Amino acid sequence: MSDQTDTPGIDTVIVPRTRDLGGFEVRRALPSARRRMVGPFIFWDQMGPARFPSGEGLDVRPHPHIGLATLTYLFDGEIMHRDSLGTAQPIRPGEVNWMTAGRGIVHSERTDPALREDGASMFGIQAWVALPKRHEETAPGFVHLGSDELPTIEGEGKRVRVIAGTLWGATSPVPSYSEMIYADAILEAGAWLPIPAEHEERAIYVAEGTVSIADDRFEAGRLLVLHPGDGVTVEAVGHARVLVLGGEPMDGPRFIWWNFVSSSQDRIEAAKADWQAGRFDIVPGDEREFTPLPEG
Repeated sequence: MSDQTDTPGIDTVIVPRTRDLGGFEVRRALPSARRRMVGPFIFWDQMGPARFPSGEGLDVRPHPHIGLATLTYLFDGEIMHRDSLGTAQPIRPGEVNWMTAGRGIVHSERTDPALREDGASMFGIQAWVALPKRHEETAPGFVHLGSDELPTIEGEGKRVRVIAGTLWGATSPVPSYSEMIYADAILEAGAWLPIPAEHEERAIYVAEGTVSIADDRFEAGRLLVLHPGDGVTVEAVGHARVLVLGGEPMDGPRFIWWNFVSSSQDRIEAAKADWQAGRFDIVPGDEREFTPLPEG
């Protein structure tokens, strides 16, 4: 589902598909029928905002990935990440979990038991970044970065954290495998955010509030895909929060099935067989459960 727009500089407006996972809402903007990828970003989920009932929380059981890196970034709440490398790392607002699947990794994402008693909250973005062909079979890895390790630009009514890549003269330490940009901008009413045009593929995701571009307004939950080469300026209508994402085009199309991404359909079939046969590594500390391979 997409909105039509004649706004200068905007190519497509994508309205995410919404799924209710039992009191926990997820909005998926990528992939969509109108746009499969923006730069290396092949998957874009807004998680929440939600507050779980007392005693409940997020429970994403161990599941596999290949051919991608996951990038988790929270506005509110906390997630405990565990993976088959032995990592056990909580992520909190403003921090980054960058997990490289490469040739194969398994991970789980849960709310820590200590946070469930009073009812945990959750609001954030999980993105998948497709790996270039030369890195699809790289060794799996995991990097956690605290909020104080990410460059922040403040002033003129805005606070911008550069999550990945280089924007507005600031460079993130996230070890990406291709040219990409990703930033979180909190804007006061009337603040302006110029989006540079040096990256071929770019998009703006409105996470909170309403923004104006060339006198057209866009509310929260919209992915605005920009025209290549066109500079765009975002103005906040009241308090707003937007994410800027994109980068160089991927080196060819990608297949995506369940949690697997690859330039080769045969590689995805092999990963399906490996998960079905139990050939992926287990997640230490979360060995009792797993996510079955979907049918079909």
